[in-house]
Amino acid sequence: MLTRQEIYYGKNEMLPEQIELHAGPLTMLFGQGDLRYLRFGNNEVLRRIYVAVRDRNWGTIPPIFSNLNIEKANNSFLITFDAENKQNEVDFTWKGIIQGKPDGTVTYSMDGTARSNFWRNRIGFCILHPAFLAGSKCRVKHVDGREEDGIFPEDFVSTQPVVPFTDMQSVSHQVTPGIWAEVTFSGDVFEMEDQRNWTDASFKTFCTPLRLPYPVEVQAGTKVSQSIVIRLKQSHPKVHKQVVGNVSIQAAAPILSVDRKAKEIALPALGLGFASHGLPLGKHQLNLLRAMHLNHMRIDLLLSDENYLDKLACATQQANTLDLKLEMALLVSERTEKELEGLRRALYILHPPVLAWLCYPAKEMFLGGSPIHEVVEAARRYLLSYDPAIPFCAGTNADLIFMKRSVLPIEQIQKFCFTINPQVHAFDNASLIETLEVQGDAVKSAQRLGGTLPVVVSPITLKPRFNPYATGTVPDPCPGELPPQVDVRQMSLFGAGWTLGSYKYLAEAGAASVTYYETSGWQGVMETSHGSLLPEIFRSFPDCVYPLYHVLADIGEFSGGTLLPVNTSHALKLNGLLLRKGKRERMVLTNHSAQQQIIKVHGLNASQSVRILDENSILLAMQAPEQFRAIPGTIYNTLDGLLELSLLPYASATIEAG
Repeated sequence: MLTRQEIYYGKNEMLPEQIELHAGPLTMLFGQGDLRYLRFGNNEVLRRIYVAVRDRNWGTIPPIFSNLNIEKANNSFLITFDAENKQNEVDFTWKGIIQGKPDGTVTYSMDGTARSNFWRNRIGFCILHPAFLAGSKCRVKHVDGREEDGIFPEDFVSTQPVVPFTDMQSVSHQVTPGIWAEVTFSGDVFEMEDQRNWTDASFKTFCTPLRLPYPVEVQAGTKVSQSIVIRLKQSHPKVHKQVVGNVSIQAAAPILSVDRKAKEIALPALGLGFASHGLPLGKHQLNLLRAMHLNHMRIDLLLSDENYLDKLACATQQANTLDLKLEMALLVSERTEKELEGLRRALYILHPPVLAWLCYPAKEMFLGGSPIHEVVEAARRYLLSYDPAIPFCAGTNADLIFMKRSVLPIEQIQKFCFTINPQVHAFDNASLIETLEVQGDAVKSAQRLGGTLPVVVSPITLKPRFNPYATGTVPDPCPGELPPQVDVRQMSLFGAGWTLGSYKYLAEAGAASVTYYETSGWQGVMETSHGSLLPEIFRSFPDCVYPLYHVLADIGEFSGGTLLPVNTSHALKLNGLLLRKGKRERMVLTNHSAQQQIIKVHGLNASQSVRILDENSILLAMQAPEQFRAIPGTIYNTLDGLLELSLLPYASATIEAG
């Protein structure tokens, strides 16, 4: 039996407590050493402030907190705690002090000591400005005393750090007319990068500058001390007097509204990845996959691996059985000619049904560009004759930033492709939900790069499939630990809601094709017949489907249809999309939060049938998916197109004209 927390987000753990704090006119949340969602009235000032310890491969060492003490007053607070970042060779401990004053000043200091010798890429504060500041004016004071005006970039910027946010002593921006927020740094040199290139919803200020060599060896006993100060500044002396006391972080009930006047958007083609575990699919699993109405299956072929032909043969058999085409991701090493010649021979033996050639260098370079031109040119020479109608795609098999740092062979490809995962920099539930809106922005950024070329987003996964930034050997997981590619939220209600939000924003932005996860296993939409290899950690059942299966099946049933944009008043709490095909219309929506919510939906027809996927229905939905999907929904009558629903934490609802 699953616990409520395992149903919600895959772990039998309570979420960290979020404590509301006030520093004069500023409100914020504190939890696990982080300050989040700093607000002046209803205006978000900063998204997050935290301390990061990252090893030589950019792996984040999670902190363990102790000795927490919180003193709160109406307009001020004082927090002290101890933190320990310890993993593999890294052993670093630090003391945090956070103080908020009635005038709106917030100070966060950290004093740390290395207790072992280790290599690091970063130790220190990270400050996140929200992504919606793109295009807003700012002022930067550099460490040499120079002051410079600038703007937060509107287009995704590939060159990091972002100009003029380098060698900073402080940065400030206008929060509301007459009020500016200034952040001052000490203890290191800080600069800013555009995290939207990794689908983070922020501009991140961090230390140490990336122009300096890394990794850096840290000796035991090394001291690290830093502090940041946030101040509100007035451009007019009367403005501050107009600010009314404390404003609670609690907001009104979330609302979804259908934009009936908008132009309908074609749904992206929907696909899944070939299961990396290599086990065959059973009859029941094949039937469940057919019910998803998929368009394709992605298969990754490392052409330097002598066993890739067995993988291709298995994928070809599965694709033919499911009547799908294969999205062929080709990872080509420096032995380009030999590898592609071998693939061409295999194609005429196996005859796989190919949808597209996704062409990648086996090793992409984060700096200095990658040999994409050479790979595409060679792929065209060897593969064009197999079927001239099959399009060639290029971009990146890693994060969007790689595509923006390479010159792509636009004249030789028919589509752009890039991947998405939401956990390059942050890993908590709130941070993952924040990435959803930016996924649509990432598609639009790719569209600007490729002009009229269709954008393929493949694959979309909850965790990175590999580490493209590693500067050394990545250690294997310890016995009893999940592989780094696996997230327990894959089998949770949270995973279903995240998937819905991802598809919504990618589709509304005009992506031509999207490929999610895998067919089965830890990274799939359903469990294998053998069940979880670590059932005490990944708590799935043999032959069950994961909740996200139902979200994708709800979408797949409208394959070839269109959608209308759906606006949300609280994107971090609620999302939804409206599907249309012929005379049918279906809305799928989700509660992203850990609280039960009363949700209002505007723009629906008079009578609606509602099926809810939540903690009460999840066991049936996972263990008897056909039965769950066949149950008639509850009929609701709307009032002037308004429907009110009560959704439990992380629940999803499928609404269709009754």
